[in-house]
Amino acid sequence: MTKVAAAPISWGVCEVPDWGRVLPPERVLGEMTALGISATELGPPGYLPTAAPDLVTLLDGYGLGLVGGFFATPLHEGSTVDEAVAVAELLATAGGDVLVLAAATGLDGYDERPALSDTEWATLVDTAGRIAERAAAVGVRTVLHPHVGTHVETYAEVERFVHDSDLLLCVDTGHLLIGGTDPVDLVRRHPRRVGHVHLKDVREDLAERVRTGATTYTQAVKDGIYVPLGAGDVDLAAMLKLLRDNDYDGWYVLEQDTALPDDTAADTLPRTHTKQSLDHLARLMA
Repeated sequence: MTKVAAAPISWGVCEVPDWGRVLPPERVLGEMTALGISATELGPPGYLPTAAPDLVTLLDGYGLGLVGGFFATPLHEGSTVDEAVAVAELLATAGGDVLVLAAATGLDGYDERPALSDTEWATLVDTAGRIAERAAAVGVRTVLHPHVGTHVETYAEVERFVHDSDLLLCVDTGHLLIGGTDPVDLVRRHPRRVGHVHLKDVREDLAERVRTGATTYTQAVKDGIYVPLGAGDVDLAAMLKLLRDNDYDGWYVLEQDTALPDDTAADTLPRTHTKQSLDHLARLMA
């Protein structure tokens, strides 16, 4: 049975300061439940309760399980291992089993990327490994999420990480494509490195503008680079077939990165778009 979950980012809930208006958890979780979704990721630190009993009580109230959580941290600095492990411990206690790491730059947002030295890259790889080892001790798997605006974004960086680290990857079909990696090709070449899946669809025309620096990632999100599944340029049918053929049995987390404007007229779009994605996924999985 396909395990489909959601994430608060589809409702505009993001860790980036001034990203957009943030809807309350009660609305976001309630709309997930109304759509028939059975589980969620955490969202940014502090959006949902940080005490496991409170988190479990809240999610139980909406009939939702916990999949895992995204945690962006400057791995190249090597100083936030304990913070990442604290997230893993929360996940373990509340029923989640996957820590989704991203190699943050240390700057706010995802529009600037200072270059790393070889020494900093080695620290990034080592830090991710130390986090994974300690997370495993509490029963949580760790995956590395190639992500726009982080130190593992481009094709070359993704390949370098696969070569230098034994961590599994969070295959985010949108962020990979924007960063210059065909997600289908990545899974075809490294099928045993898939540890978690974020299903997104994106517009290639806007992705190319981000790659060339013609627009910022933040502006591209506002301009609608992320679209419901089936409305963009990711070959989702090929991706899903590859994953099935290689016996992937993990979660498929629906994510459509969204930034809500001050005008509340857009507040109905997250639910509408997620419903469109669910319907398209159901057709592909039939």
